[in-house]
Amino acid sequence: MKKTKIFYWIFTGLFAVAMLATCIPSEEGKTFITGTLGFPPYFVTYIAVAKVFGVIGILVPGFATIKEWAYAGLFFDLISVTYAMYSINALAGFAMFGSIYFALGITSYFFYRKKLQETQVTIA
Repeated sequence: MKKTKIFYWIFTGLFAVAMLATCIPSEEGKTFITGTLGFPPYFVTYIAVAKVFGVIGILVPGFATIKEWAYAGLFFDLISVTYAMYSINALAGFAMFGSIYFALGITSYFFYRKKLQETQVTIA
């Protein structure tokens, strides 16, 4: 039980930091998002705020349903950016970083579910 909690917090912390690091893009990043990918400028702020709420959701203890939704939202973001990069044929350069984010998220979620099973908490 204790090892599971330790691994959960390590991977959840790393995943949270990784997702927060992508919240505030540089000017070059904003230009890439709006110019190359074609998203409207307000989308940069919108997705940053959504990521912050998602990170808060996975870090706050308890609130199992909110945590599940937060994981879903963060994975939706990762899937969306992967598809956006694929659509402009830039997936090769993104694949290494993207796979790190996915690996951290999947590992964090795995240990979250394992921790829930060990504590006999069920999600309604």
